[in-house]
Amino acid sequence: MPKRSQRKAAKPQERGGMALPDLSSLFESSAAEGPNLLWDEMTSYERVMSAVNGEEIDRLPVCFWHHFAPEGSGRNLAEATLKFFDVDFDLDIMKIMPDIPYPFPKGSIRTIDDWRLIEPIDTLRSRFMTEWMAAVQSVRAAVGLEKPVIVTKFNPLSEAMHFAADRETFLAHLQEAPVVIHEALHTIAMNLQFQFRELLSVGADGVFFALQGCTKEILSEEQYREFGRPYDLIALQGAQIGWLNVLHIHGERDLHFDLVLDYPVSVLSWSDRLAGPSLREARGMTSKCLMGGWHEFGALSHGPESAILDEAKDALAQTGGRKLILANGCSVPDDTDEKWLHYARDVVDELVVN
Repeated sequence: MPKRSQRKAAKPQERGGMALPDLSSLFESSAAEGPNLLWDEMTSYERVMSAVNGEEIDRLPVCFWHHFAPEGSGRNLAEATLKFFDVDFDLDIMKIMPDIPYPFPKGSIRTIDDWRLIEPIDTLRSRFMTEWMAAVQSVRAAVGLEKPVIVTKFNPLSEAMHFAADRETFLAHLQEAPVVIHEALHTIAMNLQFQFRELLSVGADGVFFALQGCTKEILSEEQYREFGRPYDLIALQGAQIGWLNVLHIHGERDLHFDLVLDYPVSVLSWSDRLAGPSLREARGMTSKCLMGGWHEFGALSHGPESAILDEAKDALAQTGGRKLILANGCSVPDDTDEKWLHYARDVVDELVVN
């Protein structure tokens, strides 16, 4: 297996062009070798798609991430995405981070009437729409179909909790005026649904849909069934054409994991080493592709190298290497020393997938 620097130098297509690579090899097989022909080295697009479908792969697909500061610019967000995910680390998924936020002031809602200020977004003029579309278009133009592109988005409940002055205010309003909260959540969900549809139409392969509030630490199962799940599913209707929709169940403990296993996504992500269940336990609960293996606040963020390797090997052992995308459970700290991330990326090339 060539080193990353060799692979990057060998790529025939210059970044930034609109020409797309020939994907005919995805759908052809050699008569001499049979239908399970394995390429010497797959493209990331082929590798991730094969992993999602439980097919043979040349190595584990890998992805990790942290946040950027694009200052509201889709171009800046695209440039940061390309630099981190492609140029610096040659990761298998171009994960555009949620760093152009939903256009409503954080921490601003203090009274029940304030929730009525949440309105449908102007789809033609809102920077939340136009800058996000610019980011997706720029990233897709740069990588063609060599790598899948996904957009990271928070669920309606997460956005609503961020709009409230604090969590206690949100939970109090939820109890005092549930109808008003339902109306706000529905408006947010419809705005996200429309945005997802538009972003997939201009080049995204799916949504990395982050659920916050899906834990006993914040809401009971009954509360999440009422205020979380319906609006998650409304928003996800906008991503129906995506083949790489990832459901991220955010939290450090007591996740409502069973409650969301039937969501219409192809990949599940969560902090498997921090919150649980383990990858092995999750494999017994679902046939979906799993995304995890590295503790985001463990060796991946501060070493040592041996622990990074051990967690990767353990993830491989827990899953047999099938239907697995090796990744962090959630964002690593933004100030993580990149030497650990470089080692994590390099070690994947040495793992043997049976």
